[in-house]
This record gives sequence, C-alpha cells and structure tokens, in this order.
Amino acid sequence: MEMRKVGPKPLDTAVADRLLDLLSTDDDFRALFVRDANAALEVAGYVHADPTEAGPGQCLDVSKLASKDSIARDREKIKGELASIFGFMAPPALRG
Repeated sequence: MEMRKVGPKPLDTAVADRLLDLLSTDDDFRALFVRDANAALEVAGYVHADPTEAGPGQCLDVSKLASKDSIARDREKIKGELASIFGFMAPPALRG
C-alpha cells in the first residue's frame, strides 16, 4: 500500500529567500503575513499547485512575528527550516 505524504511541500529556496527578504524589511508585508500567510506566500512567489489541499500558509500561521532584525540575523536557519519538513509548524525563529 502506497503511503501518501500529507501536508504542504517544503518551500523552494527562491521563495524562501524572497519571503525572508520581505519579512526582514517590509512592515506592510509582515502585517499581511500575520493576517494571511497564504496570500503573503503568493506575493513572495509561491504557486500553490493544488488549491484543494492545504497550503503552507496554514502551517506558517503565526500571531506574533519575530522582529525584522531577528529574522535577518537567523535567516539561514529559518531558510533551512522552510526548505524542509518542520512538523507542520512555523519555524520557532519566525515566531516572536
């Protein structure tokens, strides 16, 4: 029996880079990310292949975002977590 992988795919590194660029510099984008992470991911270049399945924004849902400086400082760590499966939760370094 084939096991189906559940949950969104890891983010492409180009999308993760753009996401982190915006989260570490752009207050309007940060507000959008907290309000609607899926919409923010689309702005960062993510294309959701199957809209009937959960998008990664549901896993990245955060009510309090880490500071711009913290995201910039921890960028490589966060990028690595975004490019891998991370337990279907936002990477701790993104949460404030």
